[in-house]
Amino acid sequence: MDFLEDLEAYNSSMENAYMLVTKRMTLDDIYELMEDGEVSEFYLPFDPMDGDGRDDSTIDLLIEYFISVEEYEKCQELVTLRNKFLGGQ
Repeated sequence: MDFLEDLEAYNSSMENAYMLVTKRMTLDDIYELMEDGEVSEFYLPFDPMDGDGRDDSTIDLLIEYFISVEEYEKCQELVTLRNKFLGGQ
């Protein structure tokens, strides 16, 4: 992979994690997309077999990422989710 491919994979992993953490997508949805050939690779910044990404470190990572790309609506949703399920900070 070159730098641009790495960057694209990183951006994709953040978007994918957002979809899973906010329950807009499930692991079953991912498997279906892969089986149907709609996607060949699906990146995540966490291991979906160890958890659903609703932990402090993953949510903080996502918030920092979406701040950096100025997607503040997603940041607010993640902060609300963290406060509701993890007790906030």
